[in-house]
Amino acid sequence: MNRISTPPPGPARERRAIDTVNASLARRYGRERRFRFYGVGAIVASMVFLAILFGSIISRGYTAFQQTFIRLDIFFDPAVLSPETLATADYSGLVKQSLLRMFPDVTARNEKRKLYGLVSSGAAFKVRGMALNSPQTIGQTLPVWVPADDDIDMLMKGHFDLDVPEAQRRIKDVQLAWFERLQNEDRIEKRFNRIFFTAGDSREPELAGIHGALMGSFYTLLVTLALSFPIGIASAVYLEEFAPKNRWTDLIEVNINNLAAVPSIVFGLLGLAVFLNFFGLPRSAPLVGGLVLTLMTLPTIIIAGRASLQSVPPSIREAALGVGASKMQMVLHHVLPLALPGILTGTIIGMARALGESAPLLMIGMVAFIVDVPQGFTDPATVLPVQIFLWADSPERAFVERTSAATMVLLAFLIVMNATAVILRKKFERRW
Repeated sequence: MNRISTPPPGPARERRAIDTVNASLARRYGRERRFRFYGVGAIVASMVFLAILFGSIISRGYTAFQQTFIRLDIFFDPAVLSPETLATADYSGLVKQSLLRMFPDVTARNEKRKLYGLVSSGAAFKVRGMALNSPQTIGQTLPVWVPADDDIDMLMKGHFDLDVPEAQRRIKDVQLAWFERLQNEDRIEKRFNRIFFTAGDSREPELAGIHGALMGSFYTLLVTLALSFPIGIASAVYLEEFAPKNRWTDLIEVNINNLAAVPSIVFGLLGLAVFLNFFGLPRSAPLVGGLVLTLMTLPTIIIAGRASLQSVPPSIREAALGVGASKMQMVLHHVLPLALPGILTGTIIGMARALGESAPLLMIGMVAFIVDVPQGFTDPATVLPVQIFLWADSPERAFVERTSAATMVLLAFLIVMNATAVILRKKFERRW
């Protein structure tokens, strides 16, 4: 039988194979370049949208950190003030008399009402505080800087369009004339808005502050941290180091992972049904808010804790057991300290999420209008995201800038907390 032999490939066949491979490589390199371009484009687009978001918030809110004040010459009239009536005297009347002395030609009732509207209703409280702190001021005429009304504040900051007809403006022409006179006499100026950081909520925009919301957030997060951190660590250690591997622990792990993805408002409904309706705890209190946010934060801390414990090499456990340590000693003295940086990172991220939540707290009544600054865990309170929600629903232009300013404060806290988590991870993370 004759055997047919295939001739070896010649140079032409080799060149065709090389050309085919080169053409394929060119297409693959082209796809890779396009993929990189799409990735860079996505990053650039996200950064642009983020810059637009931050720019919009900052451009609307930075003016809230300044407040317009008017200097009045207040006569602490002895006929109105006496050592016995300092707490209940008519300080609003003293402010009105000061304005009338500055503009003696204002006699009509309608014009008087507009004149009194130049200053905030908080001016009387400022004068009252001076009289209570220094009773010797009775009988003297002293210059007092009082907060201006929110419309005058917006006018001072350039947020009013003065080209529209008077009927379409909140500021009337006569008030504009008084405003210009105050400017010419150096009786009106912008100062740092301490009220925004030291006062609670108010119906008047120029008197509204975030101090009450900040304290409510502080007490709420303190309860959340005190409960979620030890419970989360204990759960992660037990599930990872001590729990037997069976269908029950598998079921628990699946449920923990599912709870981490549950919408936050579901936890609010749970808190409403259990903590308020069943246990009868006080509504709109940081204690209840902390309990609800604990339920929401626990899955995040448990998952982060288990991942950190899994990252510790088995050789650490074997070495500890080999020198005679018990399993509890091995976990507490060797494994847990090495996993603690990752656990702290997950805890900070969970707390940052809790700080920005509002939906579950709305369900337990923390949407109430709270003027007083809370002094404890059971006092009525609100939190910063809910305060932003309430102000965003107000029609006044002054509340728009305070909404954006409060959002800037909240974003600053979130950025600091996330940056702390990154720094802790970078500083204490170990590469095995």
